[in-house]
Amino acid sequence: MRRVGALAPARTVLVCAALLLLTSCGTGDDGDGRAPGAPAGVTAAAGSATSVHVMWDAVTADPRVGSYEIYRGTTKVKEVPGSEHMVDVTRLRPATMYAFTVRARDTDGRLGPRSREVRARTPVAVAADHSAPTRPRAPQGRAIGSRAVQLSWGASTDDRSVVSYDIYQGGTKIHSVGGAQTATVVMGLRPSTRYSFIVRARDAADNLSPASTAVPLTTAPGSDDGQGTAPTDFRAATHRGGDGAYYIDLSWVPPRTDGVVTEYQIHLDGQAATSLVWGGSAPRDRATYSFYAGGKAGVSHRVRLRARLPDGTWGGFSAERTVTTGGTATRQP
Repeated sequence: MRRVGALAPARTVLVCAALLLLTSCGTGDDGDGRAPGAPAGVTAAAGSATSVHVMWDAVTADPRVGSYEIYRGTTKVKEVPGSEHMVDVTRLRPATMYAFTVRARDTDGRLGPRSREVRARTPVAVAADHSAPTRPRAPQGRAIGSRAVQLSWGASTDDRSVVSYDIYQGGTKIHSVGGAQTATVVMGLRPSTRYSFIVRARDAADNLSPASTAVPLTTAPGSDDGQGTAPTDFRAATHRGGDGAYYIDLSWVPPRTDGVVTEYQIHLDGQAATSLVWGGSAPRDRATYSFYAGGKAGVSHRVRLRARLPDGTWGGFSAERTVTTGGTATRQP
């Protein structure tokens, strides 16, 4: 997967922008028999005193990914199909720090490199805790385009504390979030499909609350434009660098997901121009990026971008902006 340091996009500009108009920088999957890349966007959070929920962004590869292997330290503890990108690692010790990595294996058996290491500490176990949290209150939700829904609920209470919330679809647990979180985005759904979701709270002793009331939702048809998964508040401007050349400056708010969005594709004048991947901590609130636009003033460009979502698919495009080197940006309707 293509990587750009989160704090130094300018150093990659000359590499990426040299092939700006029809190419992407980095190690795109081109079917040449290489192993899949390292999973990006890996996170880990305690689900109880004895479990940790690990998530990662889907890896795009050719041949496609057949499975993911999850490691605790150097020990392989789980393996899941390539269609999944989250797992609960169980049978852990309370009050213990654990380190996790993830590797992708393609359908030809090639095993890719480890992801970056992430850590999570399980909470202290509470002796003789048999009291379950209260039921999550007043859950509600909305479809976000054709492939995702957003859910929210009122916080549960517990005689100790709520450690996590589990989300179920059709009776199957599909996701988990931390106890301080009362909203989530469920991705990887099918277009024009009716789903039913419930939420349950979990404490450190693994006591589960009663299920919330069900939230029935129907995803949009597959022909929608994916605007629910598009970057928002997209802005573009230009500046002249110390070398006398002009640069296009972008900023945007990443789409809301529980996973980490690490990769974006930038389109210039209607064509894919370059891609941007954060190799460190990807921004959650506002992202910025600058790239080379040539040495002439008065040249206009149309620019927009989209994110690769944690389920491995591309989200919707941002609004399109027109910028003129040496001038200002024009907001499109």
